[in-house]
Amino acid sequence: MSAVEQVATSRSNRLLGELKTLHPLMIDLSLDRIIALLEKLGNPHTKLPPVVHIAGTNGKGSTTAYLKAMFEASGRRVHAYTSPHLVRFHERISVPDADGASRPISEDRLVALLQRVQRMNAGAPITFFEITNAAAFLAFAEIPADVVLLEVGLGGRLDSTNVIARPQLTIITPVAMDHAQILGGTLALIAAEKAGILKPDVQSVISMQAPDALDVIRQTARRVRAPLFTWGEDFEAFEQRGRLVYQCEDEMLDLPLPALIGRHQIVNAGAAVAAAQLLKAIGMTDQGIARGLQTVAWPARMQRLTTGPLVAALPPACELWLDGGHNPACAEAIAQTVADLEERAPKPLYLVVGMMGQKDASGFFAPFRGLATQVITVPIPGAHEAPHAPVALAQIAMSLGLTASAAADVPAALATLRPMLKGPARILICGSLYLAGHVLALQEGVTAQGN
Repeated sequence: MSAVEQVATSRSNRLLGELKTLHPLMIDLSLDRIIALLEKLGNPHTKLPPVVHIAGTNGKGSTTAYLKAMFEASGRRVHAYTSPHLVRFHERISVPDADGASRPISEDRLVALLQRVQRMNAGAPITFFEITNAAAFLAFAEIPADVVLLEVGLGGRLDSTNVIARPQLTIITPVAMDHAQILGGTLALIAAEKAGILKPDVQSVISMQAPDALDVIRQTARRVRAPLFTWGEDFEAFEQRGRLVYQCEDEMLDLPLPALIGRHQIVNAGAAVAAAQLLKAIGMTDQGIARGLQTVAWPARMQRLTTGPLVAALPPACELWLDGGHNPACAEAIAQTVADLEERAPKPLYLVVGMMGQKDASGFFAPFRGLATQVITVPIPGAHEAPHAPVALAQIAMSLGLTASAAADVPAALATLRPMLKGPARILICGSLYLAGHVLALQEGVTAQGN
């Protein structure tokens, strides 16, 4: 990082820290505060390029990444809003650079936007996420682009992104049990919150869903008159002979496999292709769809780490992987991906796991029974809520029949594993996006900005 970048990052660190003090990182789902703030700012959310609004439990980020890559490969300029960030906060707001490629907004511009929003809010009640969401809308209204990819933060119905009256398209990725204490204790209740982004007469792509979730989404769609384009009914995708096959009633496409690995990425890519087919009116092309599948990048989603201090701490024959999945459905997808890797190249699997305290640790560990040789549990530095204590987390893993122990941090976990590694091995760090961000910061030799 250059000296100029260090100064800019320091400024954003100070400002973000101040905003968190003044406006807590609380979860208080409501639209009243963000609507009032946006009105003070001149309603920038009404001055955006066409918006693709994306909700769901798993696969939101990957689907956003596929569409971003596809649009850019089609020669279009893209805004993208995602959360949480991994290493630095500005990752949440991506805007086109001079060369047209979408990259995280500059730290200086981020600070200027947040200061404007803070002044206009004038001390009124607001949450940290709403403040930063408003800053993103300002950036997207003021910087030219062809499309906005807008990822829901939490839920959908009352999420502060849900102020776009008429998006170009909505997408609901697979719904699973997560944030049950906020969104509801059943899949149907959670699906109802996600379906809150559906809008009258706005097409929605519905990815693969459990029957209970799909029933609720359909009910909401009928009530608001939103036409659905649904996995398993209107389209599907599958891998065949090393290719991604997408088909709907009108056509079949023979496409490259996505660069993101795992069977679950076939589902995410399939939904993205379905959305892309419906977005040709704003510049998506067939060539861009194919190229985007090959060029897509999304950190901490079964990401192979090949360089850096953590890799250097392991014997040369070891693979080091990173994934931020943190709920049981994610764990099932990760475990299936690892099992597929094991089938192609057998290596013992070792897990390094840290999890936030409200996550279902038992449900997360269960898919790894019979697959993981050893689990090392670690804390999550800088977590904004209490994580599972490593010793308690190890006990949960052991209660499911896994061999587990606790370590002080990720480097200590790898040091604990090293004497156990008698040959080629596969090590996966997983359980939390916040832990994944900490790992990437360690790899880069920087301090992660807290979420």
